[in-house]
Amino acid sequence: MLAKSYIIPTVKKECILSRNMERISLEIPFARLDKRAVLPTQGSAQAAGWDLYAIEETVVPKGSSVLISTGWAAAIPEGWEGQIRCRSSLGKKGMIMPNGLGTIDSDYRGELKVLATWIGEGDCFTVAAGERVAQLLFAPVPLVTLVETTLEGLDQTERGVGGFGSSGQF
Repeated sequence: MLAKSYIIPTVKKECILSRNMERISLEIPFARLDKRAVLPTQGSAQAAGWDLYAIEETVVPKGSSVLISTGWAAAIPEGWEGQIRCRSSLGKKGMIMPNGLGTIDSDYRGELKVLATWIGEGDCFTVAAGERVAQLLFAPVPLVTLVETTLEGLDQTERGVGGFGSSGQF
């Protein structure tokens, strides 16, 4: 039997993580803006996201976008962002986020709200007060410097300028 060979991408040594490496720990202050607000929770110890809860019943009409209040503001540390994402259980029913995911910048101190659109069955969807409506994840934001160049100045790839659908059907 022939041994399989694998192509291993080149990765900078400092980017390789080992199973023994400790996870980054963040402490993020949350300010209650409404007495009905439920502090975000994780569904399990290893869940990536923190569930955000609606503070009031909210009707999301079909094809319309509505902001759902959570009753919380947060101080996300500089160099990090918050990402508000759909909950899979609501997405399965037909409630989506029209922008795919919402970014909370580290300098934002207003209320965390969930932008939701109803595309499911029926004329609307009612979010109950206290219902989990989205997930909040935290991600590092690198310092980036943009350097203007020409198209010829970009490194060449196999894909090149191929756009939508250029990498195959499925």
